[in-house]
Amino acid sequence: MNPRWGWGLAALAVAVGFWGYGWPGVALAFSVIVFWLLLQFSRSLRVMKDAGSAPIGRVPSAVMLHARLKRGLTLLQVVAMTRSLGREVAKAPETWAWGDDSGAVAELVFEGARLERWVLRRPPESAAE
Repeated sequence: MNPRWGWGLAALAVAVGFWGYGWPGVALAFSVIVFWLLLQFSRSLRVMKDAGSAPIGRVPSAVMLHARLKRGLTLLQVVAMTRSLGREVAKAPETWAWGDDSGAVAELVFEGARLERWVLRRPPESAAE
């Protein structure tokens, strides 16, 4: 969700709470907002805990990761999908890579904190014997 929408909805909840129930409504609205923020923080911590126990930039199959990607994903969603922290390739544009044991590497480019494009690089085929 766009942060502007989120904060706009939070302000709307506070206004509606005050309009409908006065100060107890404002307290309820703030309680709901804090609860929502705690849920998001807990989710982020869980994803990072899972990713922290895996090797950096490794996935079981880069091809399967490539197939599951779609434009607009956040880095947190990609880390949750891979269960591994990516290997940073470049800072501008923000590029991260995940590879597998076969040598295939999925490089993901994020712009504006969202996945914009990605490419799958496969190792060269070995010559037939």
